[in-house]
Amino acid sequence: MTAGLGHNQGPTFDPGQSWRAHCWARARSDLLPRLPIEVVRLRVKRAKEIGLDYKTYASVRATTGHDIVAFLFSTNALRLLRDSDRMIEADARKLADTQKLGKLLAVQPPLECARVARQLAGQDVLIDATMAAPGLNKSWRETRKVLVDFLQDTCHSPDRVLLIGDTPIEREWVGAARLAGFVSAATYFPGDMSTQRL
Repeated sequence: MTAGLGHNQGPTFDPGQSWRAHCWARARSDLLPRLPIEVVRLRVKRAKEIGLDYKTYASVRATTGHDIVAFLFSTNALRLLRDSDRMIEADARKLADTQKLGKLLAVQPPLECARVARQLAGQDVLIDATMAAPGLNKSWRETRKVLVDFLQDTCHSPDRVLLIGDTPIEREWVGAARLAGFVSAATYFPGDMSTQRL
């Protein structure tokens, strides 16, 4: 039966609604892969190594079909806004403790790539490669080219790189470069945002 003119396509009140809902839920769960417990354990361990909660890690894997091989941080995500800034100690420790993962950095102006990398190294945060972040004056196509060229230069496939960012503009980089996904700085570094930098 088709809905008539003016019908808002809301839920039907025909008999059997709960049975149809059950069938839909069952069919959906049957489509999801059933992973062996050993695989789940390895993925939980991997999520912990790179500092992500399992749900986020599993979601990225399910979306891309690949493991995450690198994070692309923005200086905004690291809460570095001025030349004199240092990372919050707990955030720096978390980033220094991540294992078996590339650490890339998009440096927002007016900060300078080499200087920021040196400051982070002083906090035991080693960055594999830095780039000048695409500016606000860049078109979508130019932004894509800047990001993809940088990832190619660092030998990283975009769909295996997860962006840790802090602004809506940075979130757009995911679509532009076809990155694995976006995680907000507040999610990745869940400490008190008002904590003083050291």
